[in-house]
Amino acid sequence: MSSEQITLIFPDGAKKEFPKNSTGFEVAESISKGLARNAFSITLGKDIIDLNQPINRDDKISINTWDSEDGQYTFWHSSAHLLAEAIQELYPDAKFGIGPPIENGFYYDIDFGDQSIGKDHLEKIENKMIELARNKSPFKKRVVSKEEALSHYRKLGNEYKVDLIEDLDDATITFYEQGSFTDLCRGPHIPDTSGIKAVKLTKLAGAYWRGDVNSKQLTRIYGISFPKQKMLEEYLVQVEEAQKRDHKKLGKELGIYMMDAMVGPGLPLWLPNGTVLRRTLESFLRNEQVRRGYQEVITPHIANLELYKTSGHYPYYKDSQFNPMEVDDDEYMLKPMNCPHHHRIYSNDLKSYRDLPVRLAEFGTVYRYEQSGELNGMSRVRGFTQDDAHIYCTHDQLKDEIKAVIDLTQYVFKTFGMPVDIRLSFRDDNNDKYGGDLEYWERAQQEITEVADEMKLDYKIVEGEASFYGPKIDFIIRDAIGRKWQLGTVQVDYVMPVRFDLTYVGSDNEKHRPVIIHRAPFGSMERFVSILIEHFAGDFPVWLAPTQCKILSISEDYNSYAEKCADKLRDQNIRVTVDGRSEQIGAKIRDAEKSKTPYMLIVGEKEVSEETVSVRRHKKGDIGTFPFTDFLDTIVEEVDQLKLPQNSD
Repeated sequence: MSSEQITLIFPDGAKKEFPKNSTGFEVAESISKGLARNAFSITLGKDIIDLNQPINRDDKISINTWDSEDGQYTFWHSSAHLLAEAIQELYPDAKFGIGPPIENGFYYDIDFGDQSIGKDHLEKIENKMIELARNKSPFKKRVVSKEEALSHYRKLGNEYKVDLIEDLDDATITFYEQGSFTDLCRGPHIPDTSGIKAVKLTKLAGAYWRGDVNSKQLTRIYGISFPKQKMLEEYLVQVEEAQKRDHKKLGKELGIYMMDAMVGPGLPLWLPNGTVLRRTLESFLRNEQVRRGYQEVITPHIANLELYKTSGHYPYYKDSQFNPMEVDDDEYMLKPMNCPHHHRIYSNDLKSYRDLPVRLAEFGTVYRYEQSGELNGMSRVRGFTQDDAHIYCTHDQLKDEIKAVIDLTQYVFKTFGMPVDIRLSFRDDNNDKYGGDLEYWERAQQEITEVADEMKLDYKIVEGEASFYGPKIDFIIRDAIGRKWQLGTVQVDYVMPVRFDLTYVGSDNEKHRPVIIHRAPFGSMERFVSILIEHFAGDFPVWLAPTQCKILSISEDYNSYAEKCADKLRDQNIRVTVDGRSEQIGAKIRDAEKSKTPYMLIVGEKEVSEETVSVRRHKKGDIGTFPFTDFLDTIVEEVDQLKLPQNSD
């Protein structure tokens, strides 16, 4: 080994020297043998590499175990190869396409030829995977020439791999082997197959090769795997719980929204309960925005195509937009973004530096074309409303404005009991999608990083995830059962002020460019509501519930008292209904429980005579009898303070 030294920087900022060409395993072992035993790969700079790959440069390093995203990425990548090895053993004539890791697990696209594969085959494949995993086969990397790679797959008659290799540069081609299976792959992989202890193949789907509908449809097998059987068991419980919380099921049962074939796929109709829920959310954010100095605007649903050409949304997002329409010999398009409209509002009159920052906010509906197979309830739609705002500020104001937006976004998610992970999404210099000068990009990325450090945020930098006009801060929330969702975003934009020629007059009486901050805490109302439904399993906090209280009369004789109580609740803006039907009280309680109404007030002869109410809490049952005025004070306080249910984190 060379006597040269390299310096590696660990996530906690610690620096340590190692001999050049030390491996990730050796680095992990220098920390502890337990860490080396549990390590799957390392991340060097922005590259995830094998544990046995020599390290020949100074860089930042992370040791990837199951507890890291890069560790899980490596583990599931290797599991995809194990799936392919099992398929090769069971179905020798199968041809393999691609098999990547995904957010939760992995998949492999396979051509089974004339063989028909159904769900009843999956258990057999799972068993074979575990059998092969026990062989403790190491994942071995081998560099091959393009000619050798093509020859290998032409002999196998695998036109899919040949198609992939023909697009590759000769210097980048590697094979990975484990057991009897060889695959075209860049890596990385875990040291050997024995780390894979539990596997569940979750579903089958059809997938056209390389997304081309004119090509052959392959069978896509999805799966997930874990280093411990207990983890799989916990995951299956979580999946079962997620199915109970499915917003498509609960959205229908609770009267939140509907889809209608005559209206069109991906275009949700908000039902009365859903409309109350949405308006309550809007009011919550609108009130907070007013308090923080935002001005609300309203913009149209269509605009001249030239507006979106100027912004770059057309043709940059052309494939995800509805086709332009011809109007009076001009072209118009359904609005895909609110921001160009806000930029035109900003430029309506000349601004002085004394006018800045200008904060424009809108609950603006936009339209984007999603393929029918990608639509999913309210979480993936074609028409949706964004809680957009754009802040136009001076360079000197920028960092304080970013901090204020982060504070607002964190406040929003804390209100709903959602822990937040933060990602700084930067540009990838190898991608040509980005607009504007590199100098401004570097400045914006530096400013975002400085703000994150000054606010002591725990964040991760991800290259290649920036918007085409600027870097951003993404907020990834975790719901009640641990799932992650990317919601709020804060973006710094030096590009649009140039494209729209936005200016303000500075203290020197010269014109200057403002900086724009794009922000949307909810993201889209539709997707946010779909997540809220699943987060709370439909059991919304009292302040958010469409119906906050139901008054159930034991018989029609007490309907008058029930209505009197309801009127007093309505006077305090409590959403209340009265169930005065001639039904048994047990049936009324069951109906109220089914509708997930937070509070049920039962009134009969005793309650009327004493001016009390017998109070039931959803899922908790009877909590006692109280003077009506005391209950009124309690529920008003709970609503005003935006309290979460007691079982929420």
